[in-house]
Amino acid sequence: MRSSGPLRLLAVREEPLSVDEVFRAVGDDAAGGTALFVGTVRDHDGHPSGAAVTALEYSAHPGAEAALRTVAEKVAADFPVRALAAVHRTGPLAVGDLAVVVAVSCPHRAEAFAACRRFIDDLKREVPIWKRQTFDDGTEDWVGACG
Repeated sequence: MRSSGPLRLLAVREEPLSVDEVFRAVGDDAAGGTALFVGTVRDHDGHPSGAAVTALEYSAHPGAEAALRTVAEKVAADFPVRALAAVHRTGPLAVGDLAVVVAVSCPHRAEAFAACRRFIDDLKREVPIWKRQTFDDGTEDWVGACG
């Protein structure tokens, strides 16, 4: 979803993510600060045996984009947001791939940092996206990105 208001780009998609796309979406002449968060697939996740993550797959509920919009609306209402964007990946990902990109622009940097932090934290807690991690010892684990 693209918009001319503060909610500029909100999507859950299988295609590889672009930091540049999200950054461009939040460009605003009245913004003095832009905060950007990029979540990547890491090679570990605290597995009890110390096994390394070799791959993961994200799955999203059909209502995930609507939930993402709700989260974005709340952040835009609570902060002086000039523009906000977020894209979350689904499907199979490898270590190092981008999983989520979030950006917020505000009049000042402190507001941008706070709004971006709140946006990614609420996204992880409230948007119905789950990941299945595969470890090098052959085990798998499902982790709720919300909940």
